[in-house]
Amino acid sequence: MKNKRKLKHIAIYLFVMGALLGFYSWKIEPHWVKYEQINLTVKHLPEALEGKSLIQISDIHIGNYVDKDFIKRTFREIRALKPDIMVYTGDFVRLVQNKIPLEQLDEVMQDAPKGKLQTLAILGNHDYGKNFQDSAAADSIVSLLNGYSIKVLRNESVITQGLRIFGIDDFWGTNFDLVKTMKDYDQSQASLVLCHNPDAADLDGWNGYNGWILAGHTHAGQVRIPFWGSPIIPVKNKNYDQGIKKISGDRTLYINRGLGHSIPIRFNARPEVTIFTLRKE
Repeated sequence: MKNKRKLKHIAIYLFVMGALLGFYSWKIEPHWVKYEQINLTVKHLPEALEGKSLIQISDIHIGNYVDKDFIKRTFREIRALKPDIMVYTGDFVRLVQNKIPLEQLDEVMQDAPKGKLQTLAILGNHDYGKNFQDSAAADSIVSLLNGYSIKVLRNESVITQGLRIFGIDDFWGTNFDLVKTMKDYDQSQASLVLCHNPDAADLDGWNGYNGWILAGHTHAGQVRIPFWGSPIIPVKNKNYDQGIKKISGDRTLYINRGLGHSIPIRFNARPEVTIFTLRKE
């Protein structure tokens, strides 16, 4: 009798803990943003940019799963920080009935934070629509973002007060061209790269680049088992899950966990806004 009572208590305890864990993963952590603060050292950084802020947002995934009000509220929080440079590293949307949710994205981007000096973006795989191969869908997102004074880099670069920022189009999309993007790289010039999918860091074609690469895409797997990691990460190189990775060629890869989600749960992988402080190396 005592053993049955004990087993019953254990079963109730496990049920309650499972329910609490499920509620936390569904309703709390997906909206519990962590503001990471990191020094970003850049070779040959101009004095005018020393100490300036660069904020990275990635993977907002506007669509059926992500609460638009949560994204808009976070956007307003970021605007209050008054970033000097603002970068968005792809996956603005998630398909709704095989269509890009442009109206929803338009509503959210009305609150989009901008940089005092520059505001830039690149595209992610979901921005390329069905099977990540819809170029027209990608073009429609670019047009919308341009309307909000957000410049989308598509295998090109811009110079902001002496810092050249390269933007690579999505690795899984129809317009990826690493060689074209990096052909103008000059080791004597301060440089930074935006690249949605971190797997692109392992390709040839970087033209000797040896600085930081800011990426997203992985969401850190969204569910991370303590002391083990995530069972599912959408990259070939499973080391590319989240955070800072020192990689070949004296490069530093940073993988943002994303602000939105592709499934409506997160566990041990909180959504992220990254606040970089530019420092001269």
